[in-house]
Amino acid sequence: MARQLDEKDIKILRLLAPECEEMICSGSGVEFRSILPPVANHYSRNEEDFKKRLLRLTDGDMRYLVGKIKAGEESVACVPPEYADILIGEISIREGKDVADEILNIYETADEC
Repeated sequence: MARQLDEKDIKILRLLAPECEEMICSGSGVEFRSILPPVANHYSRNEEDFKKRLLRLTDGDMRYLVGKIKAGEESVACVPPEYADILIGEISIREGKDVADEILNIYETADEC
């Protein structure tokens, strides 16, 4: 379920993508409703760049995103598989394998983008 991004969400989005000036998807013209899909699809140049961006997150920011994913408030359905692998790997390192497996299950069962 998409949400209206709040101040904390926008702060995290801008941490991950400092070049993000507007909160509008250039493809659809709709406001961003999640953090990870725009970072993966609009701002990251490749998998290595996506990983570098994720490494900017504090552990608290990562826990926040994981919580939003678990609650169905942060979409992962639009994150390309190779980027999702990187995200799951980083979650495994920071939050543990069980949490990473839970997020992987959410990703694999998510509705299409």
